[in-house]
Amino acid sequence: MRVAGVDGCPSGWLVVTWQPESDLPPVVAIEANFQAILARQPQPDLIAIDIPIGLPPRVGRGGRSCDVAARRILGERQSAVFSVPARAAITATDYQVACDTAFAHSDPPRKVSKQCFNIFPKIRDVDSAMTPSLQERVIECHPEVAFWAMNSERALLLPKKVKSRPHEPGLEARRSLLRKSGFPIDLVRPLRAARKDAGPDDLSDACACAWTAMRRLRGLAHRFPSTPERDARGLLMEIWA
Repeated sequence: MRVAGVDGCPSGWLVVTWQPESDLPPVVAIEANFQAILARQPQPDLIAIDIPIGLPPRVGRGGRSCDVAARRILGERQSAVFSVPARAAITATDYQVACDTAFAHSDPPRKVSKQCFNIFPKIRDVDSAMTPSLQERVIECHPEVAFWAMNSERALLLPKKVKSRPHEPGLEARRSLLRKSGFPIDLVRPLRAARKDAGPDDLSDACACAWTAMRRLRGLAHRFPSTPERDARGLLMEIWA
């Protein structure tokens, strides 16, 4: 069994590859784009990535049903799950255009947060390659929901960042949960990368994604919602943890 957890980072995608049934340490790498992740050899049996997969033509209050379901369990951490706008808005490369398009394709009308807009290029990167058949080996996950699952289905109270800077108590809480849940976080060798390329929060999140992929392969993962919807291209809109 070989799994990969993927989280967006400033320089592209942070990828953690793990073989849970071996004594080999997880391998950490940065890839520039999603196609490079798909081309990695040997190929993982499952890739869990922290990015929306499946984009609706129109959204209701709170975004996709999987976003609403995931947000519901996170309590004070629910803001970590973005409200994903309609597909038409994701294609916009100008913030005002994105807001206007999202406003026209939502009920009640809603614009786009700047934070969500900033990940549009990564959403487009994945969306351009995704097909329903590819979802058999690429799933959407969310690190905070993964940590909820590790933490006896309780949301974490400590943030991983404060004022856009790594928050060590929150990061250590996440590393501790990974450790207790069977992920060999102490064997992970952080990349010799500057913080502008990938931060410690990106690493813990990618490890949580890899843990989620392992859970999914073993039939232990939660799916939000339990019965997912599909978008106009047939892509399942679901979040695994």
